[in-house]
Amino acid sequence: MVEIKTPEQIAKMREAGLVVAAIHAATREVAVPGATTKDLDDAARKVLAEHGAKSNFLGYGGFPATICTSVNDVVVHGIPDTETVLANGDIISIDCGAIVDGWHGDAAYTAFVGSGHSAELIELSRVTEGSMWAGIAAVAKGNRLVDISKAIEGYIRRQPRPAGGKYGIVEDYGGHGIGSQMHMDPHLLNYVDRKRGRGPKLVPGFCIAIEPMVNLGTPKTHVLEDDWTVKSNDGSWSSHWEHSVALTEQGPLVLTAPDGGKARLAELGITAAPDPLA
Repeated sequence: MVEIKTPEQIAKMREAGLVVAAIHAATREVAVPGATTKDLDDAARKVLAEHGAKSNFLGYGGFPATICTSVNDVVVHGIPDTETVLANGDIISIDCGAIVDGWHGDAAYTAFVGSGHSAELIELSRVTEGSMWAGIAAVAKGNRLVDISKAIEGYIRRQPRPAGGKYGIVEDYGGHGIGSQMHMDPHLLNYVDRKRGRGPKLVPGFCIAIEPMVNLGTPKTHVLEDDWTVKSNDGSWSSHWEHSVALTEQGPLVLTAPDGGKARLAELGITAAPDPLA
């Protein structure tokens, strides 16, 4: 069953989304050479406490931290610790969430640590983020779930890699419904699988976390012995971007973007829905 939200529930999700956006801002400042991934987790905990919000990651399935910190060839679900020290030239994907009055927000971004990153890495992050926004732009009345998948995959496939070859679209993980829980139906693929059909129709009140994960090499991944950390099979580096999005009567609202997605959607010729908290 797909949970359809009322405008009042979407407003609560917007509150949670703004807490997530604040965590992103705080962790960006900490993601510098010499910082540990535990330092980033501490920054996230502080933001949650300041806003009176709860973490939806801590304790989820036994996850031991507040955020996921995935460095270089770690695709997703990296566990913060004191041993992983960020170095100049690293990239790190930070995934985090928040709960406000029982309603969830969830978003991720890729950050560049220090300077001197190759054009290949810069383009990897740009393509992954761009595919996320292409998917967000497909959140429209009358579309179906597969239209989001089609937009994400189509955007990635149209982008040439600076070093040649194709980007690896991770298949083992994808987006998800979000609302009164962090992970809900439907599961969102970042590529089109015709065996799955078109999926549910997008209607006002439909909320989805859109999160492409793209590797510089193979899309294949494996999980380490900690049962959480996911790495690319060939050691290629990875980027992960995510936003939680609500479809309203007035169009899409990016719940976890500070401006509700207004600026980026305008670039795509789409008007973002009014912010219910404005």
